[in-house]
This record gives sequence, structure tokens and C-alpha cells, in this order.
Amino acid sequence: MFARLTIQEIVGCANGVGTVGRVEKPEDPIPQRLRVLPSRLINQVAMSANRLVDQALAETGSRRYHYALLAALEEFGPASQAALGRRTGIDRSDIVATVNELAEREFVERNPDPGDRRRNIITVTPAGVQWLKELDRLLSQAQDELLTPLSSAEREQLIALLTRIADRHSASH
Repeated sequence: MFARLTIQEIVGCANGVGTVGRVEKPEDPIPQRLRVLPSRLINQVAMSANRLVDQALAETGSRRYHYALLAALEEFGPASQAALGRRTGIDRSDIVATVNELAEREFVERNPDPGDRRRNIITVTPAGVQWLKELDRLLSQAQDELLTPLSSAEREQLIALLTRIADRHSASH
């Protein structure tokens, strides 16, 4: 016959450790070793950032790839799909799908390259530029929500530090 045990008997007394093990509580602190690992902290912030950005863009039926392509086209001008992929880090098959989606919404135009008919040149339309401005506004709000605990100076410092790290690791690939 099994004895009935209380929670305190199962998990132990004041220190919360018993023979059955430790019951995790939401208020349990994160181990210090984890709290000081930059890779873990960056990953946790990235997950929050991705969630906020995805939510902001979802309101408009847009995705991060849409924003990346429109931003690249607006900043650098018309480009081949291959050049867009290199500039944005988006895989070739995803570039094709994203260009198709943006073309359906008349945010970009795709025309054959006069110098090489096998290649398409993608150009942002005036409607695409306007859409990019709307996405900029939404993403600015998401950035503000993400970085709420930081002052303007701290935000600039964080961006500078993350840029240095990102540049270092993208240069090594």
C-alpha cells in the first residue's frame, strides 16, 4: 500500500530539496552561470525581438523577408535576385517566393535584364516605397518595445556593440 505524502515531504523542507527531487517554481532564479553567458542572453533577446517583429509585420500581412528586400531595393536600387539574396542573406528559393509575393502586391516589378535575358532585375515601385515606410513605422514601434529598459545612449551603444560582433562573424564566413 502506498503512503500519502505531502508536497513538503516529497520536495523536502525549507531548501526545497528532497529525495524525490526539486520542484521548479516560476519564481526560481536563473542559475548565475546562465545569466552571464552572452550567447544565451543574445539568444533570449533575439527570440523576444523575433516575436515582436513578427507580430508587428503580421498586422500588415508582411514578413521579415518582405521588409529586407524592400529595404535593400530602396537603399541600393534595382538588383538581380541573386544580388538581393547576397545583400539580405536570404536563400535563392526564398528570394523567388518573396519577390513573387511582393510583385503580386505591386510593391516590386520584375523585368528581364537587358544584358542577360536569363536574369531578372527587381525594382521597387512607388507603392513599395510607401509600404516600406509603413513597415519602418511598425518596426520602430517593435524596437522601442524591445529596448524599453534602455536609454537612447544605451541603445546606440548596444547597436554599436552588436554591429561589431555581427561584422566580425559575418567576415569570417
